[in-house]
Amino acid sequence: MTDQARAALVERLRSQDRLDDERVLDAIGTVPRHEFVPDERRNRAYVDSPLPIGEGQTISAPHMVAIMATLLDLRPGDRVLEIGTGCGYHAAVTAELVGAEHVYSVEYHDSLADTARERLTATGYEDVSVRAGDGKQGWPDHAPYDRAYLTCAAPELPRAVVDQTRPGGLVLAPLGDEPQRLVRVRRRADGSLEREAHGAVRFVPLQ
Repeated sequence: MTDQARAALVERLRSQDRLDDERVLDAIGTVPRHEFVPDERRNRAYVDSPLPIGEGQTISAPHMVAIMATLLDLRPGDRVLEIGTGCGYHAAVTAELVGAEHVYSVEYHDSLADTARERLTATGYEDVSVRAGDGKQGWPDHAPYDRAYLTCAAPELPRAVVDQTRPGGLVLAPLGDEPQRLVRVRRRADGSLEREAHGAVRFVPLQ
């Protein structure tokens, strides 16, 4: 039943104009989202909406995960920094696209980081690296990154995350308060930033 529900979700996403990257859709169709949501919400795992996961956090709607993966143009072997592990679902989708060993994720809440590690391991993504810490500081140990993204809204891009992204690399984040905007930034060789806005979004705030 979950396989059918996941396939139906992918078909709904495919019908949306912005979601035409088949690699991304295949990743959404591969990752068992029901394994990443709290047990009491598994019956809604394949509804295209965010769901609470505890600590005031949510698992992003599948269409938003797909949009972000598409905008980041993720390729096999890309080294990726994620700020805001949450339950680990977004990291698993990223792992499908670049390889689990290339994904580094920082989660503010110890309890969520622990649960994410357990769920990633249980679903075959044990090579994703997760640590609890302050996402605003990034994860310098594994820099430089080809891609970086935030799953939580920040007033502005964390300087450390930008600095840990290689020249030519991309950073994607919800920025602002009301309204939030999804902003993609390319870091130029001289350190300056080329910005593009990609619509209004609503994310929990960066802590």
